Amino acid sequence: MSELQRLVFEPDDERYLAELGEYVAIPSVSRDADRATMQRAAEWIAARIDFADPQLVETGGHPAVVGSWLGRPGAPTVLVYGHYDVQPTGDLAEWVTPPFEMTRHTDQATGEDRVRGRGATDDKGPTYLAVETCRQFLAQEGSLPLNLRFLFEGEEEIGSPHLASYVRAHPETLAADLVISADGAMWRPDEPSLSVASKGLLALDLEVTGANRDLHSGRYGGTVANPLHALAAIVASFHDADGSVVVDGFRDGMVAPTEGELAEIDAVRFDEEDYRADLDVPALVGESGLSTLARLWTQPTLEVNGISGGGAYTVIPRVAAAHVTCRLVPGQDPAAVAAAIRRHVEARTPPGVRVRLTPEDGAVPAYTIAAEHPANRAARAALEVVYPGEEVLLARIGGTLPATTLFEDVLGAKTLFFSFAYADEWHHAPNEFMRVRRLREGMRAWEVLLRLLADGEHRLGAAHE
Repeated sequence: MSELQRLVFEPDDERYLAELGEYVAIPSVSRDADRATMQRAAEWIAARIDFADPQLVETGGHPAVVGSWLGRPGAPTVLVYGHYDVQPTGDLAEWVTPPFEMTRHTDQATGEDRVRGRGATDDKGPTYLAVETCRQFLAQEGSLPLNLRFLFEGEEEIGSPHLASYVRAHPETLAADLVISADGAMWRPDEPSLSVASKGLLALDLEVTGANRDLHSGRYGGTVANPLHALAAIVASFHDADGSVVVDGFRDGMVAPTEGELAEIDAVRFDEEDYRADLDVPALVGESGLSTLARLWTQPTLEVNGISGGGAYTVIPRVAAAHVTCRLVPGQDPAAVAAAIRRHVEARTPPGVRVRLTPEDGAVPAYTIAAEHPANRAARAALEVVYPGEEVLLARIGGTLPATTLFEDVLGAKTLFFSFAYADEWHHAPNEFMRVRRLREGMRAWEVLLRLLADGEHRLGAAHE
């Protein structure tokens, strides 16, 4: 397929990195950034698709960016999806360099050329290289191989709460034969991979209230319930000793992996000791009878992400709170899981306190795409061009891309995961980074993929001519 490699990219990465640095410098934290900051990030990515008549559209939350280039009548249409929002920085003291000043550095352990910054790999870097590939097509060939639409949202990191209403109201603006997500991640940096599944997501806030005010722990201790004690007991009851979720009804509807699927997963190269050592934990834990990788790829989770209440002073707090998230697998219904957790919590609420459980908006079920879907076959062929002689691994994403099931329901289009982020690049954590070489590799792969989907044995069926 060497004849497909036609675009000429620049001899070094300086322009690419300078432009990506501008994008990373915008602190577009969807959870708490102001409107002007989010607008600025949306305008930045909109300017990069100036060839596609970009529009900033209202969603009820942060604006989305949409655009379309339909200069190939009769050709297939692809919707490129990504997001411009980022996660909060976390503890600034843990960052080696400022999170919104993208910094190029050489990793001492590996010798790799990297850039560090919030959003560098999730999702500003991967989105940038997809768009830059399109710009190079137009600059060098005057057109794109097929029709392209674009959707970049600003709320993915908070569960895309307003995306569904926009998509359902504007299906004609987004109509496509296939969605390609620039979000997601390859499994590991030493082999190319495609993801064939992603987990769903359910988030809940759990609040336990005691007295009508904070109480002096000496004057009132031993006479009233402590909300922190009650909360700790409730969240501890979610799991048994080996870490298995024991909430009755939590797994209802779940499609259990077959013996064949488990055998395929266990055949994937994965060193549990290396995994443990990289995380610097004394031991790995989880449901017995399954390998660590099988648990990671096939099992649902119920995690307590944070607990708050009181402080380092002698008080019985009035209220204690926890944030809880579930990563769901095929067959689980988010609403049914929330109901199961509610029943569990209510049955285990000790006397003397009140409990309120509030699901967040934006819950989504798990998503799958067949390994032999035509888009996956084309993507595998594209990766084989960029990484000759390397086998393409079919992996599963432990994270969630809320838009995937929405696109399938409304547009009737499957989503291909085609991201050049990697799972070890500290997504959502301090010192998030991206490997510099992935920019060039990613642009080449996007070039080949678009050519393959446009013509030849991998051409998409053009339902939206």
